[in-house]
Amino acid sequence: MLRQKNILLGVCGSIAAYKSAVLVRHLIKEGANVRVIMTSAATEFISPLTLGTLSGQPVLSRFAEHETGTWTNHVELGSWAHLFLIAPASANTIAKLAHGICDNLLTAVYLSAKCPVYIAPAMDLDMWKHPSTQHNIRLLTQYGNRLIPPGYGELASGLTGEGRLAEPEEIVSYLAQTGSGKLTGKKVLVTAGPTYEALDPVRFIGNRSTGKMGFALAEELARRGASVELVCGPVHLQTQSPAIARTDVQTADEMYQACMKLFPSCDVAILSAAVSDYAPATFSEEKIKKSDALLSLELKKTKDILADLGRRKKKGQLLIGFALETTNELENAKEKLKKKNLDLIVLNSLRDAGAGFGTDTNKVTLLRTGNAPLSLPLKSKAEVAKDIVENIQSLL
Repeated sequence: MLRQKNILLGVCGSIAAYKSAVLVRHLIKEGANVRVIMTSAATEFISPLTLGTLSGQPVLSRFAEHETGTWTNHVELGSWAHLFLIAPASANTIAKLAHGICDNLLTAVYLSAKCPVYIAPAMDLDMWKHPSTQHNIRLLTQYGNRLIPPGYGELASGLTGEGRLAEPEEIVSYLAQTGSGKLTGKKVLVTAGPTYEALDPVRFIGNRSTGKMGFALAEELARRGASVELVCGPVHLQTQSPAIARTDVQTADEMYQACMKLFPSCDVAILSAAVSDYAPATFSEEKIKKSDALLSLELKKTKDILADLGRRKKKGQLLIGFALETTNELENAKEKLKKKNLDLIVLNSLRDAGAGFGTDTNKVTLLRTGNAPLSLPLKSKAEVAKDIVENIQSLL
């Protein structure tokens, strides 16, 4: 995947800069052409001579060499690169990139780059967790940059937690998987979890969905370079990737409104949420008291999010639905695929052990118009997410 790729490696001032030497060696071994840009702070942690020797190219760190009058053309560098990797990316450089501050060669090349940019942060735990750093990371991913998340472990300060630069082997593997991926620059809407329809201030109608499948899809899409809009019902899960923008909702109507707002700007929509088909016709402002009499509930249909998106789908957009069935599974899923104008439908059956709500595994069948059903064996939901995303990439 990286053979003959032109890779710019930006190295910032971090103790983790020593790993950049190993990173250069791995990239060269993969057949890439590597040029290194260092900030002045980075040269205090590792010698430019080391990285220049390993890459076979002079290391760049200044706009001009005053002794010779040679100018480093940052625009030309940005055009040369197939991808720009900044590893380690310090909190200081991340802040500059997020706000367009252009006071060194690395930041100038970033603003000039036309290629995908990958950012691998490295800093201490408290710096990584600080709201300003997290805000800057969200800005950078919103701009379309790709985050290679930091690892968890012992840090230079002696603390243990998130903030370690991802290992060179992990970074190279990530680049190989996403460097030519079809999801780079794509925006994907994902829905996950249940919806709760209130009867009174205490009670609601809902279902057993945990959101695990939808969250697994969101993380896999983000890992492959997509910008993800995750709309989720009431769940206890947390997202990991800053490339995921999360909107929390409670009811089917709230999920409908969020999807209608986000869908027009998305390339792909994957509706894995278990949306309530019915809601109470009336809401009691006071808690409904228990009595000896039977309690009858009048229910009204909720809006069909998937069908409405199918009607609004424009040329070039993909719409993927889920079907959870208990009988006549294939027939019902095929009908839903056609009726709701879907490009792909993911079929679950509650009759399959280990599939459905509340489990960490799933067993699905993928259906596309004109194709034979593709039945997959029982797998973890993370692995199922990979299979689904692979099929979406083939559709793109």
